[in-house]
Amino acid sequence: GRGNWPRLLAEDTGRTGRRRLTVRGGMQMNRTSYDLVVLGSGAGGLAAAVTAAHHGLTVLVLEKEAHFGGASAISGGTIWIPGNRHAAAAQLDASLEKARTYLLNLIGPDASRALLDAFLERGSEALAFLEENSELEFRVRPISPDYHMEVDGSSEGGRALEVLEYDGSRLGARFRELRSPPDGMMLFGGMMVNRVDVQHFLNMRRSWASLKHCLKLVTRYAKDRLSHDRGTRLVVGNALVARLARSALDLGVELHVGVTASRLVVEGGAVCGVALETEEGEREILARAGVVLATGGVGAAADAGQWRLDTDAGHRSMSPAGNVGDGLKLASHAGAALGEGLASNFYWAPVSTMMDAGGREEKFPHLVTDRAKPGLIAVNRQGRRFVNEADSYHRFVMAMQVEPQVNSPCHLLCDSAALSAYGMGLARPAPASNAGLEKNGYLIKASTIEELADRIGVDCIALAETVARYNADAARGVDTEFGKGTSAYNRSMGDPNHKPNPCLAPMQRAPFYAVKVATGDLGSARGIRTDAQARALDADGRSVAGLYAVGNDMNSIMNGTYPGPGITLGPALTFGYIAALDAVARTKNTETKVNCHDL
Repeated sequence: GRGNWPRLLAEDTGRTGRRRLTVRGGMQMNRTSYDLVVLGSGAGGLAAAVTAAHHGLTVLVLEKEAHFGGASAISGGTIWIPGNRHAAAAQLDASLEKARTYLLNLIGPDASRALLDAFLERGSEALAFLEENSELEFRVRPISPDYHMEVDGSSEGGRALEVLEYDGSRLGARFRELRSPPDGMMLFGGMMVNRVDVQHFLNMRRSWASLKHCLKLVTRYAKDRLSHDRGTRLVVGNALVARLARSALDLGVELHVGVTASRLVVEGGAVCGVALETEEGEREILARAGVVLATGGVGAAADAGQWRLDTDAGHRSMSPAGNVGDGLKLASHAGAALGEGLASNFYWAPVSTMMDAGGREEKFPHLVTDRAKPGLIAVNRQGRRFVNEADSYHRFVMAMQVEPQVNSPCHLLCDSAALSAYGMGLARPAPASNAGLEKNGYLIKASTIEELADRIGVDCIALAETVARYNADAARGVDTEFGKGTSAYNRSMGDPNHKPNPCLAPMQRAPFYAVKVATGDLGSARGIRTDAQARALDADGRSVAGLYAVGNDMNSIMNGTYPGPGITLGPALTFGYIAALDAVARTKNTETKVNCHDL
């Protein structure tokens, strides 16, 4: 069970029998010692690198995979930081006390006041620093409700910010090294879109302004493809990482991909550097101020299933393939402890999968594009609804876990009107053709509800009754079963042009469609225990000198709950900033300075 994780993660950290990996491209570092070494290149790691380099430290960022950015690069790019200056300027909710009330009520008695206070009190400071001293730029979402609007202290807007779009060509040749989003999350094989763009595409047949917006995007994308493998207009997580990477490079940070750290170098109980796997053998790099672990957590590990009970056999993680717990293994080997007793060890999201003609599996996380839209429902293996489909992705999977033998996997259903207007999963709205998805079985099509029941393997009478009850509610605009469309969050995810309930419409126009959905996750919440300075802690609560953990390597300050959009990236940026400042202070303080010999 949970108590075995540290032991299991510590296994195979030795050097015997491990396969040596070639450093890509004959990588040559400029030096053998740095002030700070960062393992991982997501938002938290890059924020630490930018902050440390700005304050004069020499910084090395190492990424194990061939592309930098990690899970941050394929994320929605939203950050959740209460009390930010953008909210205050827009006269939106900027109350830290209200946010503290919300978090404490949601997390409950297991909340770490020290970590929450550090996040709340320094989040806006970190954001202001990064916006003033890097290329990061955000705008506040005027309407972006928290995921638990029923909890005291929740807010309808002001805490969530989205990154501004960015020109990827500013990365030069290194644009090719930026992790690309999954194909299913882009249009036309390589064009990125954000929430605003998606709404314009949905409206382009009824709005001249939306049509112009879409034509502008497509025109730029066509030009980009003359010289690039994909579009250079970056949005969401790609824009976030590209902005940080460009800033880090401009500050002299060395960023290398394809480099594997085999162990941490420890002297006298202090982390002094990292040992790397190279073609010539193991190579040690000194880190005078310490090492920041930002390797992305354990979501893609082969044995991660033992820490996500009540998930189905088809469970899929959206974590990059390299996020297999490297940072956690290294930290455990150096004496750091892992968190215990989280509400969830992972951040949940329902995921559908499709196998293409070449045998490659494509995963689609059902986050914001379909579940809340009118005319779409989710049914379990009995043909019954079991959840408010418009609730957050994390809550949706939690409902699947209530009765996993009944609710997981499930199916999303819609009629032709809803599919044409909004799409569903990988299926695109009109005028796109989804014939290929029908042919390979991803999109299940039927002429009647009874036929659809047969095709998805549920009782036809039960499904007919479910649809009839839903349709009667939808006609009135009130979901009497699960309250779909009653919360501000639900409504913000629906169709604002559909009345009276933006989340409800009868499902009655044939043909009818279904997509099979399994449990999934966006990454791991359980990680390395830290203090309010992001310093790794041992089992007795003592800091491991010279070792920091941020991002998904850091044990969730939300204790495995999911309060709102961007609750992983917001803390990642904040504690990356905090960790760097602590490392800077260590270099100037002889009492806390890591005392390591030259390697």
